[in-house]
Amino acid sequence: MKKMLLHSCCGPCSTAVIEVLKNDYNLTIFYYNPNIDTQDEYLHRLNEQKRYCKEVGVNVIEDGYNSEEFYSCVKGLEKEREGGARCPVCFKLRLSRTADKAKAMGFDCFGTTLTVSPHKNAEIINAIGKEIQKEKEIEFIEGNYKKKDGYKKSIELSKQFNLYRQNYCGCKFSKEWSEN
Repeated sequence: MKKMLLHSCCGPCSTAVIEVLKNDYNLTIFYYNPNIDTQDEYLHRLNEQKRYCKEVGVNVIEDGYNSEEFYSCVKGLEKEREGGARCPVCFKLRLSRTADKAKAMGFDCFGTTLTVSPHKNAEIINAIGKEIQKEKEIEFIEGNYKKKDGYKKSIELSKQFNLYRQNYCGCKFSKEWSEN
């Protein structure tokens, strides 16, 4: 069974994706999200990720909170709408770090839970993952986990495990967008 390092944005999004992948891959969650607007929010999401993964027997690796990495990458894109040009830059930042970590730690492949969200463009995310696969020479596992009611399943599992489910992607820009 291939060892996959699976980037996760939060516990709720990881639930349905873990369900889909756990029988085909030896999964480890990689929690790397410098885009999250505050350290308190980051830690709340991290703790929920850890709590869920403990329940289902999946290890979690955390890479620390460094919002300056995110702000540096998206400089000049602050006024972009949610889902606009800023988001692919953020996806690339997180997937690139996941690939680096996977390769350094001897994983066979990497992937992401990001495509479970109906607010995320799976085609763009998968294209970025494939680009990183070529660049970093480690296999990217494509997914569109919102299909086959994946998003609905993530909501059900979040309720079942009483997971904190936020109403915005994570960055202060998406939070402002969701409040308008």
